[in-house]
Amino acid sequence: MRAMTMALIFCLSAGAVSAKPPLREVSRVDDTLLAVGIADEIRKNCPNVSARMFKAVNVVRGVAAHARSLGYTSEEIDAYRKSDAEKARLKAKRDAYLASAGATPGSSEGYCQLGRQEIEKGSQIGAVLRMN
Repeated sequence: MRAMTMALIFCLSAGAVSAKPPLREVSRVDDTLLAVGIADEIRKNCPNVSARMFKAVNVVRGVAAHARSLGYTSEEIDAYRKSDAEKARLKAKRDAYLASAGATPGSSEGYCQLGRQEIEKGSQIGAVLRMN
């Protein structure tokens, strides 16, 4: 009986250890996708800033590779990436960041200023942008 109890405890604890958090809780994944989304919105709204598309694609591929290294399947990654709820959540975070940084819809100056700042400080956002 004791051996069975120990085996049951071991199996239950092993399952708990192997459980993966949702990808939205993996900060390297979520924060990177948020940064790419912010950069994309900056380049869409500022005529003086463009995207480093090759760099952006590599960043996104790196995030997917990192998620796979943590044990997430391609299907789990795609489900997160394509989820309407996750897109809406990241968009809300993106919009809040942009507003707090002075970028307002309909006015390119705030977006351009933020783009310059992010590029100058070499942030994750600035790394996928360049001044025209």
